[in-house]
Amino acid sequence: MTHLLHLALRSAWNRRASLSLTVIAIALSVCLLLGVERLRENIRAGFEQSVSGADLIVGARGSPLQLMLYSVFHLGEAGHNMEWSSVQALAAHPAVAWSIPVSLGDSHRAYPVLGTTQDYFRHFKYGDQRPLALAQGRPFAGIFDAVLGAEVAEGLGYKLGDPITLSHGGGETDLADHADKPFSVVGILARTGTPVDRTVHIGLDAMEAIHLDWQGGAHLPGMSIPAEYVKKFDLAPKEVTAVILGLKSRAAVFAVQRHVDGYGDEALMAVLPGVALSQLWQVVGIGEKALLAVSALVVAVGLAGLVAVVLAGLNERRRELAILRSVGAHPRDILALLTLEGLGLTLAGAGLGFLLLTTLSLGLGPLMEAHFGLRLAATAPTSAELQLLAGVVGVGLVASLLPGWRAYRMSLADGLTPRT
Repeated sequence: MTHLLHLALRSAWNRRASLSLTVIAIALSVCLLLGVERLRENIRAGFEQSVSGADLIVGARGSPLQLMLYSVFHLGEAGHNMEWSSVQALAAHPAVAWSIPVSLGDSHRAYPVLGTTQDYFRHFKYGDQRPLALAQGRPFAGIFDAVLGAEVAEGLGYKLGDPITLSHGGGETDLADHADKPFSVVGILARTGTPVDRTVHIGLDAMEAIHLDWQGGAHLPGMSIPAEYVKKFDLAPKEVTAVILGLKSRAAVFAVQRHVDGYGDEALMAVLPGVALSQLWQVVGIGEKALLAVSALVVAVGLAGLVAVVLAGLNERRRELAILRSVGAHPRDILALLTLEGLGLTLAGAGLGFLLLTTLSLGLGPLMEAHFGLRLAATAPTSAELQLLAGVVGVGLVASLLPGWRAYRMSLADGLTPRT
């Protein structure tokens, strides 16, 4: 076997120009496959960790997935809100460490508006227990202060101090604007790669203030309360969309969940975010499989190129292989020789592909995280990536058997007789 390996290396070196192109094609294919796998896992982890560190999300009784959609992803509309008194009662529960009330329903140029409290900036976490950070400015303090997500600020070109006008409901039209109560941008959050990026954040008192002269989703005719007079009114919230709870001990999560489900004052439900997000991913995550399938096809094309190059080279190597046969090489040796060459090219391409991915991760990873919220860290291969690499090498080995089998069947006279 050692002499065959030596022959394979010498033969490959003599054809290094053409074979290097094949190795590069396999390397690019493997880099794409592993890159997609790494991004897929990071996207899935980011999706399932859109909110982390929270033990329960409480809202009006209904569909748990719908509660997650509008409370975490700010999509759709809540069928019912929950009373503010219920929020206060839950916050006072002995097992509850902190609570983040959220109120939705308004928008700004199709971006959702989230009403909340200062606890949002103190306790809301995403990803691997990462807290929110301000890229510029400060959290809201005044009634008409607004803190923008990174995507909102970048997409609309806002900077600190710019005025913005909120709209009633989720549409883009100006028919239901709160134009009489403009807000000022006081802060811009760092990018998170979560729905926080595309959200406008205001205080719960601000949410009440802009609706003082509204009722039933419409502006009260003939009634207008100027912004400078809103402080004269009671701006304590009457109801909110949901509340995010953090508990003093994870062991109490099911006890608090049962307490919420049996809450007597109104019909509420408590959802475990991790479980609900995992279920939701099963619904929306089918695209990841299609993306991985496309990458696998790219690898297949690269390996098909390997087979094509080796098969095309057989005609040029007929005399070389025939001479090996004439000096005593068995057909099995020829089969093993070409199989070793193909396997070596596949291993070289797979290794080069991983090194290329690592280099790209080091160079482009920080940029991708800053601009798209996608983490492409340069790490050691995971078990899933090792399985993919093993699969690529295995398929490469099988693909190498085809030209080896063809050479195996070549006769000695076929190689020594010139073709006319």
